[in-house]
Amino acid sequence: MLLVADVGNTNVVFALFDGETIKARWRIATDPRRTGDEYAVWLIQLMQLERFTPKDITQIIFASVVPRADHNLTVLSQKYFGITPLVAGQGQAAWGFEIDVDNPNSLGADRALNCVAAHAKYSGDLIVVDFGTATKFEALDFNGTYKGGIIAPGINLSLDALVGKTAKLPRIAIRAPETKSVIGRNTEDQMLIGVFWGYVAMMEGLIGKMREEIGRPAKVVATGGLAVLFDDHTQIFDVVDNDLTIQGLGILAQRATAKAIK
Repeated sequence: MLLVADVGNTNVVFALFDGETIKARWRIATDPRRTGDEYAVWLIQLMQLERFTPKDITQIIFASVVPRADHNLTVLSQKYFGITPLVAGQGQAAWGFEIDVDNPNSLGADRALNCVAAHAKYSGDLIVVDFGTATKFEALDFNGTYKGGIIAPGINLSLDALVGKTAKLPRIAIRAPETKSVIGRNTEDQMLIGVFWGYVAMMEGLIGKMREEIGRPAKVVATGGLAVLFDDHTQIFDVVDNDLTIQGLGILAQRATAKAIK
């Protein structure tokens, strides 16, 4: 079985693949100081709850946007699973698509994985939207070439800034407003309207401009935890695919295995 790890700025997501099927997934807060031993104590116990053991793992791949975590994940893989992990974007797990931007090496691993999976699963020109700590918009042409994108503050990051830089505004939870009115009757509703509907307007506006610039029909694929929430309140997404990033890891691992066989 394949163990994958996607290290983001907020969370690390581990998932277990049996072929192309995701059998289990686990999430832990990102902490660059967390050692390989600490990962092992947490992960192996969760695996056992799902009736898996380290002996079931035959391949490991990880991707990281937090470089300080890379060594600890390598220690986890080698010490507790006896496997030298693949690193997404390197060696046998190279991205495998053209990155047509000013500095190709600046493309984050999470964004590249979304591109790998989106092009493998969907045809034509694509716009991929990933709701994470930052919200990322990626443009892929029909050949799978990465043409560039947009980085915007994530909605929770925007809310943190709003609350943190004001003395009296309260902390609110991100959710859809109860009505479609954009004229709030109290402070909490006014904040929620500004954050939620403001974010919807930002997404629709940017995706509309991207489609105009692409000049051809482009399918919009959304991923990330808040994609489902926004999908209920906009028609801008063609597909919501919450497993896109970890599926990208699975695809790279399969390609690496095929290369090794050759």
